[in-house]
Amino acid sequence: METYGKILLIAMPAFLILVLLEKWYGWYKNNDTVPTNDMLSSLSSGVTNVTKDVLGLSIAIISYSWLVDHVALTHVNASWLTFLIAFVALDFSGYWVHRINHEYNIFWNNHIIHHSSEEFNLACALRQSISSFVRIFTVFLLPAAFLGVPTEVIAVVGPIHLFAQFWYHTQHIKRMGFLEHIIVTPAHHRVHHAINPIYLDKNYGQIFIFWDKLFGTFQEELEDVPAVYGVTRPVRTWNPIKINFMHLWLLIKDAWRASKWEDKFKIWFMPLGWRPADVEEKFPVEKIEDVYHFEKYSPVLSPALLRWSIFQFLMLVFYVFYMFGNIASIGSPGIFIYGAFIFLTVYAYTELMDKNPKAWIWESLKSIAGLAIILVSGDWFGLNDSFPFGSIMIMTILALSPIVVFWFCKSEGISVKNERKMVSIS
Repeated sequence: METYGKILLIAMPAFLILVLLEKWYGWYKNNDTVPTNDMLSSLSSGVTNVTKDVLGLSIAIISYSWLVDHVALTHVNASWLTFLIAFVALDFSGYWVHRINHEYNIFWNNHIIHHSSEEFNLACALRQSISSFVRIFTVFLLPAAFLGVPTEVIAVVGPIHLFAQFWYHTQHIKRMGFLEHIIVTPAHHRVHHAINPIYLDKNYGQIFIFWDKLFGTFQEELEDVPAVYGVTRPVRTWNPIKINFMHLWLLIKDAWRASKWEDKFKIWFMPLGWRPADVEEKFPVEKIEDVYHFEKYSPVLSPALLRWSIFQFLMLVFYVFYMFGNIASIGSPGIFIYGAFIFLTVYAYTELMDKNPKAWIWESLKSIAGLAIILVSGDWFGLNDSFPFGSIMIMTILALSPIVVFWFCKSEGISVKNERKMVSIS
């Protein structure tokens, strides 16, 4: 937990800088592909994901170490070849896990967050799941386990393999010559994120593209078919916590509403998008039919509200960096209380970005929780040891923020129906 937190203290600033550089480059080229509200939502999703991972809020049905102990035919020492084998094995596993997430209802909930943005940029790469509490696909690492690749090697290669998937989430890099035949490039991954019928369910590869070519899921990016991004059942929210569980909630409701007992069980394991006929007729859900003309989610935020959202995000960054840098001293159960506060912070300010009229209530709950932590313990998890007036500053911000959010709710005329703008894509 502590080691991973220290790694993130380096990785997170690097990712943030690259996201901002992409936004600046878009401005420079008069082709901004990183809208600020979408960027804040994506970055907030990344924060919830790494917080969940640091807290260890997931379990594996079968661990890789168990596989090695029980099925290894030989054992190899850590060398450059071992690391290479581990990298390829992880990529093979990643292809199949990724594909299964896309093809079956029950697993899509773990992945919908990554495709929920209607943009395609480096920030959306950080939209990662918090809903995958149980990991069941370690079995795809059997090739590495048979060879006896040490658990420590997988543990090192895993983060490298994950971070290496960041760079190709961009529209600014076009074709990459001969590399298009070997690795996943931005052109390949634009296809994967697109909802155009010809592009759907293609290019599952994470590092190497040859898995898709080998297993029949490859699709080249076509010049005359511009990619349109998002999901066919649009999420209509900037709140990453809501997005993480909305597909699961739909499945639960559909299973409850289905008249046939067979359908109540069948729905979970059917191909993605399948719903019982009677439920689909009585309870239709919004689905994009024409990908080139649809209502793109973008509530109109005033400059003041956008600046306030940025400020809230910067406070979130401060909270997270302090948490990751002081995991050992905060200890347990404090670290889990801190994690819950981070999740509540994200939920509160993204509700305001959605122009939810109840956003001030969520902001008030967040402030009450934060103030209670300080009043009970007399400090913000030991912050006063480093910054003598740190807890007082946080208390002041927490006390004032519900007032500010309530003012936004009233002054901007936020009503039950969010403001949206129609975007025609051509």
